[in-house]
Amino acid sequence: MKPKELVKKWVDIFNTGDTDQIAELYHDDAINHQVANEPIAGRDSIKEMFRAEFAQAKMVCLVENLFEDGDWAILEWKDPLGLRGCGFFQVIDGKIKFQRGYWDKLSFLRQHDLPIPKV
Repeated sequence: MKPKELVKKWVDIFNTGDTDQIAELYHDDAINHQVANEPIAGRDSIKEMFRAEFAQAKMVCLVENLFEDGDWAILEWKDPLGLRGCGFFQVIDGKIKFQRGYWDKLSFLRQHDLPIPKV
């Protein structure tokens, strides 16, 4: 599956909150680095990250732009509450090998009435 097709599938699954299905899109040794958080390594850890995130807030990804360049897909997104971000997905052999996302964590926490961590 080409990167752009895979990310379209990722968005569809993300919007259902199905952690089993979304985890299947990643390599066993994949890395997911949402820059507001520490990198997560390994499919099982990524699955647990999504489980925890889906449990704390209803998240919806609305595609604004989706580009493909070689092994990479670049996703520009927004959510219904106005948060915006972008993600970079490296797709090798039809699965996500590396993902990096950029978004404003403080805005996300405020929009979902979640506690703001003390520094």
